[in-house]
Amino acid sequence: MKATDFGVLIVDDEPNIRSGLAKGLATEADLLDTAGDADEALSKFERQKFDLVIADVRLNSSMDGIQLVRKILYSRPQTAVIVITAHGTVETAVEAMRAGAFDFIGKPLDLNLVRQQVRKARDHYLLRLENQRLRNQLANAGEISKIIGSCAAMQDVFRQVRQVAATEATVMIQGESGTGKELIARALHDLSDRSDGPFIAVNLGAMPESLLESELFGHEKGAFTGAIRQKPGCFEQAQGGTLFLDEVTEMSSKSQVDLLRVLESRLYSRVGGEGMQETDVRIISATNKSVQDLIDDGTFREDLYYRLNVIPIQIPSLRQRREDIPLLVEHFLRHFCERHNRPSKQVASEAMQSLAAAHWPGNVRQLRNVMERLVVTLTDDVIHAKDLPQELFPRNSRAAPLVTLAESVEECERNAIINALEACEYHREKTARRLGVSVRTLHYKMGRYSLH
Repeated sequence: MKATDFGVLIVDDEPNIRSGLAKGLATEADLLDTAGDADEALSKFERQKFDLVIADVRLNSSMDGIQLVRKILYSRPQTAVIVITAHGTVETAVEAMRAGAFDFIGKPLDLNLVRQQVRKARDHYLLRLENQRLRNQLANAGEISKIIGSCAAMQDVFRQVRQVAATEATVMIQGESGTGKELIARALHDLSDRSDGPFIAVNLGAMPESLLESELFGHEKGAFTGAIRQKPGCFEQAQGGTLFLDEVTEMSSKSQVDLLRVLESRLYSRVGGEGMQETDVRIISATNKSVQDLIDDGTFREDLYYRLNVIPIQIPSLRQRREDIPLLVEHFLRHFCERHNRPSKQVASEAMQSLAAAHWPGNVRQLRNVMERLVVTLTDDVIHAKDLPQELFPRNSRAAPLVTLAESVEECERNAIINALEACEYHREKTARRLGVSVRTLHYKMGRYSLH
């Protein structure tokens, strides 16, 4: 039996029911077997892997169905158990659910309903397998300083980081916004001989020109209005460590000249100061723009570019590494469920397909934000395609969430049942009358939509 095969064990002391269910469910399982009592069921359960057990509550054996459920789940907690109950034994069904049963079905049996419940159990089984596969893959994925990626493009980035980190070479990291350029810079620092020194990051794009010189090189007391004390700059703060210059292409022409002078001489002076300070820092820069285009336009100095771009590292966009999206989704879900004290969540296959097909202009940062939003706002433990933010899928995009007409109808039906139950204070007969259906149909629908 393969790891992905789905095994079903039918337990009932009535031979006709056993044979009827076995025949009707033959196409729903990769392995199917039957047992006439609890002892036989446990014996087969110990010898063979069964992912779903369908058992009658009333068994003419040493134990009843409820005791059998408890023993099965104690032995293998991941097993799904569906119990068969006689008509009107709601209390028994509730007891079975409390014992850990996956669902219950009332007699007389509706074979179509049984098939639907088996398919539902199989879907949960396959979803659990997929999540386990992702967890194993995540555990084995190449991670450097919290960077997740198993695709060939990211493995190449990791290889470059490991090769370059131990050197003193200046590195320029290029990539779109949200791809994790600062994480790569931190990885270079953490794996270098300077890891015991400081890592100072400065965003040059968010720095007003009037403050940039003081921010980089520091200033003396009284150097300008408001300079009430001496202040060390980023170069001084990063002494013996790494200085990360993010959005380096946003610097003005004057600031570019100042930075080039420091890179060439390793000397600088504070604003308002007279003496020269020697710097011992490793420079790592980053940009989300095409530097060559800026050089051609005359907005970025070519000689500065050559100083900064000794070792270039290009970070792929999320669109160029779509195979990593399931890994990232799994990682962020676990992270934010723990951070916000939420129950663990899973992603349905159709939702994962939609996430993998989305455009992601904001790259990993955008994916991270979407996962946090879903963890905080959704109450269900499974994320479906209909739950995904619509801004991920522009109207002209082919990557819209895969929601079928049948799924839309089911969602409306589920909401109608919930509203009716609340209006009737969860009285089943009143709810059925309000909805215009039989109590049996209501029970079936509630089971289908997990509204127990």
